[in-house]
Amino acid sequence: MISSVMYTRTEVMKYLENFLDDTLPEFLKSVEDSWQPADFLPDARLDNFFDEIRDLKERARELSYDLLAVLIGDTITEEALPTYESWIMSIHDINNDEHSSWMKWNRGWTAEENRHGDLLNRYLYLTGRIDMRQMEASTQYLIADGMDIKTDNDPYRSFVYTSFQETATNYSHRRVGALAKKVGETTLSRICNFIAADEGRHAKAYKTFVKKIFEVDPSEMMLAYEDMMRKKIVMPAHYLRELGIDQGQTFGHFTDAAQRTGVYTSADYVEIIETLNREWKIGSMSGLNESGERARDYLMALPERLRRVADRMKIPQLQYKFKWIDS
Repeated sequence: MISSVMYTRTEVMKYLENFLDDTLPEFLKSVEDSWQPADFLPDARLDNFFDEIRDLKERARELSYDLLAVLIGDTITEEALPTYESWIMSIHDINNDEHSSWMKWNRGWTAEENRHGDLLNRYLYLTGRIDMRQMEASTQYLIADGMDIKTDNDPYRSFVYTSFQETATNYSHRRVGALAKKVGETTLSRICNFIAADEGRHAKAYKTFVKKIFEVDPSEMMLAYEDMMRKKIVMPAHYLRELGIDQGQTFGHFTDAAQRTGVYTSADYVEIIETLNREWKIGSMSGLNESGERARDYLMALPERLRRVADRMKIPQLQYKFKWIDS
């Protein structure tokens, strides 16, 4: 174990590289063992291709407007991967060593995540319900507009963010899959379940990284966690917009649709904080300085305070007309 008094964040990250070397096979799958987008959709090389497309389009007609809007927002978020990769690369680039374990993790994580946007984009195209040009413009906007997640290029804060975000995307994809299955759209249900499994495994990785930092630098990690919760976790699609719409305005309508469908709600936000507090053993954390103790008290009280706010929130009823959806 190392002392937080003597070591910088860079040195803590360097120290954890041996642990990461040993656990990468647990957190990442090899290309040979991975699913690919082509595994889920009709194969244009086969004679029954058009029959399968026709069947998929019929089933996709049963997806509600709000559910389709949430799926499009999730897809655009997944397709904005270059933004997230460049952000994480700037944080993990320890000593400019492209062969470090953190760089291997970042590239491997990116490679797995890249499949998600590819698969969802192809699926939406085949449904025949989407104005793909409008959706593609939103993706370009989101990548060009960048991110504003207030982690200050700090690995501790970034790992809090990714722990939260990967858990939230697991919720979202899993629930979209369940709602799709309910109306008989088995292709989308299967797609979402596989993507959700990836997100769950990635969430486990990031939560483990935080847990290991708590072991060696508890007070600074606690303060970073507190800071991110005070700022609130902003979703990557915060700047989501459509052609002719100001930056971020579409995001509010997207989150309203997610609330109405129950795909992701304010109650889920609270539940994720409770999950992180429990998995990181925040309530029983020892070795904290005075500032760390105060941060812990804030974090333990936060879920109940936010739950009272969430309980008073009304589910928005106004259904917005997205430019992405034809029917």
